[in-house]
Amino acid sequence: MQELPELDVYRAKLAEQFAGAQITGIEVLKEKVSQTGTDQLERDIALKALWFVERRGKHLVFHLDNGKRLLVQLSHGAYLYAGSEEDKPGRTASAKIRFGDRILYLVGLKTGDLQLLSVKEVEERLGALGPDPFDKRLTLEKFIARFAKKRGAIKSALMDQTVITGIGTVYSDEICHDAAIRPDAKIPSLGQDAWERLYQSMHKILKEAISYGGAGVHPFSEGDELTGGYSRHLKVFDREGEPCGQTGSAIETVDVSGRKAYFSPGFQTNQ
Repeated sequence: MQELPELDVYRAKLAEQFAGAQITGIEVLKEKVSQTGTDQLERDIALKALWFVERRGKHLVFHLDNGKRLLVQLSHGAYLYAGSEEDKPGRTASAKIRFGDRILYLVGLKTGDLQLLSVKEVEERLGALGPDPFDKRLTLEKFIARFAKKRGAIKSALMDQTVITGIGTVYSDEICHDAAIRPDAKIPSLGQDAWERLYQSMHKILKEAISYGGAGVHPFSEGDELTGGYSRHLKVFDREGEPCGQTGSAIETVDVSGRKAYFSPGFQTNQ
């Protein structure tokens, strides 16, 4: 469930707790999580300072003071936890980054999810991503143009990381609901008014989700009361059979390219 809001919450919390801190060590505990050898990771990361963390779509980029970048992809079920040797996450970590007594646990990583790269290599790897929803250059006209060659369902296109980056199955449903458009509506059927609603809803829903801490299920650290707060504000996702707040009719599901999509049939239309 790690989409743009969840990763932006991580970015802010990492900046708050670790920006400027010296990395004192790194341990990769799960085989093949990183294609970079443990010895090389230690050489290139240990005793380096973490300048800041950048969010790029569904990736986090750790900027180190030696010019290297640690690229982290949080696949489905993966999460971060900031603690200590005594204060650990509930699952065994895939990797641990040490900042003295503080430890950043990376849990649930899959093959290749942790990469040490140069600036050029990061751009090569992420260069095919579409623009960020909050990119000021992404005007309404350019937003619509991103979908010009698409003919399928709007949910699938919103989740296409080469079209717009950072949106997944949760927020595509929430954006479509807020815009009063069915997630299975075909792109050619959408008129100017529908595109305007989608554009506005995309910004509205993602900003709200960030402000409430996203919909993640794992706290970032002990005492974290922000993370996951948006799960209580979801209007349709994972609410099949519950009443829609707009019409009172039951929320239903429909298959969209092999994925379950949640929507309110009495409220959302095909245009």
